Amino acid sequence: MAQLEGVRRHFVKVAMAAPYLERDQEHELAVRWKDQRDEQAMHQLAHAHMRLVIALASRFRHYGLPAADLVQEGHIGLLEAAARFDPAREVRFSTYATWWIRASMQDYILRNWSIVRGGTSSAQKALFFNLRRLRAKLSSDNRAGDQTRIFATIAQAIGVSQSDVETMNARLSGADMSLNAPMGQSDNGSVSEQMDFLVDDRPLPDETVTESIDAHRRSDWLHEAMGVLSERELRILRERRLADESATLEALGARLGISKERVRQIENRALEKLRRVMIERHPEEVVNG
Repeated sequence: MAQLEGVRRHFVKVAMAAPYLERDQEHELAVRWKDQRDEQAMHQLAHAHMRLVIALASRFRHYGLPAADLVQEGHIGLLEAAARFDPAREVRFSTYATWWIRASMQDYILRNWSIVRGGTSSAQKALFFNLRRLRAKLSSDNRAGDQTRIFATIAQAIGVSQSDVETMNARLSGADMSLNAPMGQSDNGSVSEQMDFLVDDRPLPDETVTESIDAHRRSDWLHEAMGVLSERELRILRERRLADESATLEALGARLGISKERVRQIENRALEKLRRVMIERHPEEVVNG
């Protein structure tokens, strides 16, 4: 860690010692790179503006990411700007490079600030990087009103929905929580983790689908097998086994004009018929089931 800090300090020292470029010197280097692909000229142009990278990196220090990483990402943006710079535009290189440096740092922050990927649209990026500043400004303004009105004002200013502002505010207000974070210690001395409370005892999706397919298939087989039953056997099975409210032997016998014992016999005979047909037509499935 100390070694890395030493490297960072040396880098900052070298960058701050780099000489400023006059406008004509800057233009000459840019022309040499554009017309002759002189890489030394391109790197000289970039090196002279490293102090700009360091200055911009300091603006993002409150996101809690290492300053050295921010500077490194900014350097990548600076090199990209140097490679793309067109001297014919008649603008200073620092003006052009600032956008690329800031964009490179912001992309790095969005990738690493949270384990949850943030929005990638320009509006979402603007919301991420401006929410705290706008919220603080509006909160200090007596005319801003309550929190809901503040969120509505921010949403209108940035061009996003109010729900997006509320969601981003919640994300910025809380830190990420590891699923392996300790939650407490049990009586036997073992430490429980957040992950332990996320277990889902429900069947897996593939098991649910398989069970559903099997249930439909068995239903079709049963419907097919019931074709061997007589009309009376079919009626008894439907009222005794398939109805929402099963009829009693006595009530069913009264409706059919037979004794309840006779109803029982017919029911058992119908079930035996179905069993034999199912075994004959689907022996492996019936045995395995």
